[in-house]
Amino acid sequence: MNVSTSTGDTTYTIDGRAAWRAAEQNTGTGALAGLRVLDLSRVLAGPYTAQTLADHGAEVIKVEAPSGDETRGWGPPFDEDGESSAYYAGLNHSKDNICLDLRTDTGREVLAHLLRGADVVIENFKAGTMARWGFDYETVLAEENPRLVYCRVTGFGVDGPMGGLPGYDAVLQSFGGLMSVNGYPDGNPLRVGVPIVDIVASHMAVSGILLALRERDGSGRGQLVDITLLDSVISLLHPHASNWVSSGKVPQRTGDYHPSVVPYQVFAARDGDFFVSAANDRQFRLLVTALGVPELADDPRFVTNGARSQNRDELSGLLGGHIAARNCDDLSAELDRAGVAASPVNTVDQALTAPQTVHRGLFLDTVDYRGLGVPIKLGRTATRTPRRAVSLGADTGAVLGAMGYSEEDIVVLKTGGALGNA
Repeated sequence: MNVSTSTGDTTYTIDGRAAWRAAEQNTGTGALAGLRVLDLSRVLAGPYTAQTLADHGAEVIKVEAPSGDETRGWGPPFDEDGESSAYYAGLNHSKDNICLDLRTDTGREVLAHLLRGADVVIENFKAGTMARWGFDYETVLAEENPRLVYCRVTGFGVDGPMGGLPGYDAVLQSFGGLMSVNGYPDGNPLRVGVPIVDIVASHMAVSGILLALRERDGSGRGQLVDITLLDSVISLLHPHASNWVSSGKVPQRTGDYHPSVVPYQVFAARDGDFFVSAANDRQFRLLVTALGVPELADDPRFVTNGARSQNRDELSGLLGGHIAARNCDDLSAELDRAGVAASPVNTVDQALTAPQTVHRGLFLDTVDYRGLGVPIKLGRTATRTPRRAVSLGADTGAVLGAMGYSEEDIVVLKTGGALGNA
């Protein structure tokens, strides 16, 4: 879509689609090759969504304010230039980056051209922000770009008793009940050690975008993908939610125990922590046989999962005594051979450098990129090799030039404050 516009005394032609054609050198690689994604989001859920689409070939342009995505400062550690944190780098690889001050008229004018050429927009502004800038999806963007898939990520949604309230991962873990079932019975509720609500919201957003794109194939029209952190955390409550629905009993914290399956917990081995799962009677028999106490499988106290649940503490003490005498690696190998699911409790570095992790391409360490790989793999279609996250505004000139802005036009935009310090 070509649009004539002007800045000062200069008139030029803008192609909102051209920016993407010049943005990514790897166009043609991946299931989403050619898909144009405008990432207006910050922090975690939105950026991770856009990064996942980029991993599979989408051409992603991330727009940042002059102050930058706040996660650039969430360190240490930082990159070698001290500009961006590892936290930011883990959510923004394989994107082109432009800096726009959307508080300015000219900054919003550039954004308008980008919006007209996009297939997908991802934003997580405070509810009403895009409408205040003149970019309300239902009344403006859907009319100007009917094929646009618009993904909005909020904390609680934009309506209802809590509509419009900001959302943060730990707040939603608390509000959504997740924190109440995480931790030990005699301890405080605990936040899950990763931003699980944001991460699951991101996965839901990717699914929602792909569903909308699939529907667009038939209807020719885009639609709103409405993602909230509240929806994300509530979706995580299995089996606690269904247990409460069935029994009326409020679920309680069980530490490393599973609320329904026994044994399914961490034990102390001779040289570290060790997790064991025996999710059915057959696996329990294999476990106790490997531990040298096969008679426990026929003990009336432990013969079924229901009986084991009633006698959980007694069983844990019996198993724990045998596991404490074993080394993690030796016990892991023996239980693997026996067909029992078990593992040492690895640290993050151990997990990332484990041979199977490396074999699956989940951790890459090359001259050009060191970080996590792509977790979703397709049988025929390759994924894009990740490239490092770039500095704030690194691609501003290239993207604007591809759209039709001359060097003089870009100087005018910068002088007027539309581009921040980029």
